[in-house]
Amino acid sequence: MSDLELNELKSDTLDSEIPDGPRSARDLEAVYDIPVQVSAVLGKATMQVNQLLKLGRGAVVELDRKVGEAIDIYVNNRLVARGEVVVVEDRLGVTMTEIIKTDRS
Repeated sequence: MSDLELNELKSDTLDSEIPDGPRSARDLEAVYDIPVQVSAVLGKATMQVNQLLKLGRGAVVELDRKVGEAIDIYVNNRLVARGEVVVVEDRLGVTMTEIIKTDRS
């Protein structure tokens, strides 16, 4: 797994998003240390409270995804990518397979 460095971005990528004109990735160094929350959602389920209260150890909750289906990756509650679960040493990780581009209106 490798991290994308902001200095790997082309400056022309940033030109259209910044109204004051061209900027380089170096201009973004001030935001490098801002923490963001990254979440990987395997799937979702809906149930009534009484069903939730009946769950115990070993209970299985069926999710809305199939085995092998891509999971959603959120940054600060915004869907940014889809990916697959991987094992990294003794931990779970996520590899991105698709970047989601959204219009910022």
